[in-house]
Amino acid sequence: MKKITIAIDGHSSCGKSTMAKALASRVGYVYVDTGAMYRSVTLYALRNNLYHEDGTIDTEALKQRMDDIEIAFRFNAETERPDTYLNGELVENDIRTMEVSNRVSPIAALPFVREAMVAQQQRMGREKGIVMDGRDIGTVVFPDAEMKVFVTASAEVRAQRRFDELKAKGMEADYAEILRNVQERDYIDSHREVAPLRQAEDALLLDNSQMTIAEQNEWLYERFLERTND
Repeated sequence: MKKITIAIDGHSSCGKSTMAKALASRVGYVYVDTGAMYRSVTLYALRNNLYHEDGTIDTEALKQRMDDIEIAFRFNAETERPDTYLNGELVENDIRTMEVSNRVSPIAALPFVREAMVAQQQRMGREKGIVMDGRDIGTVVFPDAEMKVFVTASAEVRAQRRFDELKAKGMEADYAEILRNVQERDYIDSHREVAPLRQAEDALLLDNSQMTIAEQNEWLYERFLERTND
């Protein structure tokens, strides 16, 4: 069975990472959560006071520090999923807070941040046998990927999923705030100047609003078999 590159793009909180992780584990591929990479940069900016008093980003200071930001993924045998590390520190839960969620889209829209992250992502995928999810994987990072999927769901469904995820982790969550965040991120991601969120022309569309996790995972696996058994 030939190895391929799988690019999964889509809106925030639509289950991209869940289905990408499941497929990678099932077929023995490497999984890379690019959203976690941008969240890690955001967390770094927050921790290092790289914001002005009005909440805007100190872009010049962040640009100068990009070489100090090292992001890695390490397999967690207990969860059977990769965890995110920022400069050697486990930050998987820290990058999932609402504070980070509220600030990640403007960080991800910065050209120098995207350039640095895309370069890292392309290095990770040189050998194929990789599943990567994000906003511009099929359009920018791997435009020649053999399998591209664009995932979406209604804003209300995505907000509820995010709410349930946070509560399950014992974290504070407010549905109305999460819904506003989802809608704002949709707008920013789709209207940013560099690599805006859009469906690649050759991507398969998956609206999973009414699907269970098991159903979406099976749908993705069937598409994978179609691509690799040619």
